[in-house]
Amino acid sequence: MKKFKKFYVEITSVCNLACTFCPPTERASNFIKVDAFSKILDEIKPHTDYIYYHVKGEPLLHPKIDELLDLSHEKGFKVNITTNGTLINKNRAKIMMKPALRQMNFSLHSFDGHVGSTNKEGYVSDILTFVKEALEKTDIIFSLRLWNLDTDNTTNQERNKNRQVLEILEREFNLDYKIEEKFVRGSGHKITDRVYLNQDHEFQWPALKEKEDDGKGFCHGLRNQAAILSDGTVVPCCLDGEGVINLGNVHQTPFAEIIESQRANNLVDGFSRREVVEELCRKCGYRQRFSM
Repeated sequence: MKKFKKFYVEITSVCNLACTFCPPTERASNFIKVDAFSKILDEIKPHTDYIYYHVKGEPLLHPKIDELLDLSHEKGFKVNITTNGTLINKNRAKIMMKPALRQMNFSLHSFDGHVGSTNKEGYVSDILTFVKEALEKTDIIFSLRLWNLDTDNTTNQERNKNRQVLEILEREFNLDYKIEEKFVRGSGHKITDRVYLNQDHEFQWPALKEKEDDGKGFCHGLRNQAAILSDGTVVPCCLDGEGVINLGNVHQTPFAEIIESQRANNLVDGFSRREVVEELCRKCGYRQRFSM
């Protein structure tokens, strides 16, 4: 039986921001129903122990996120939530003491990515207030993400892009150094126990309109990760935000059958041969990190 290290269950396709680095989904707006979520958990339980509440969409928008967390705990899952953090105050009571919650990733680059954002100091401070309280009361791990670096990080503008956020972190956690002095792009920098800062290049979503590569290489899609969109569509990874590689729907076909379908096996077997069989995969820059 296939086991996945990462499993993405999108609980909503809706987001409250419109970030430049994240094209809005063309799919219908949807919030997963609690009973549908419960059924999905039962189907994927033999295949994973860890789930992520997103592909597209902002998880903290889901009005019943507390019930989803309770269900996840009851069925033995550990949950990771990636959020832009703007709704953390409204959801504090819903998520703070939930035993299922293993890790929260805050995409701090959302502030600059969303045209019209105001009060960066207040935005970051609200998140850090939640983080500090959770550090005292829970075992949650936190990743603070600044995925907005240019490929060439040589200009003053680039070096100064995140300085205000870094200054807040240095102040709030009483750091006696400037984070840039110890920062290594792509690897997590430990701020304090269970709090890490991750800085990396701006994220690029794959799309059929993008240029196709040579079709050679490898990817972990359907090998150590899989995803289910909020309408039940199964896709091979968290980067297929539009459901282009539609392997089937869990509301119509058991998940165990979907991932053993001919299309699914062709994708995995192709990567084993270092051949990319799906068009979207040939237009995915992230996959090129694994090319050999």
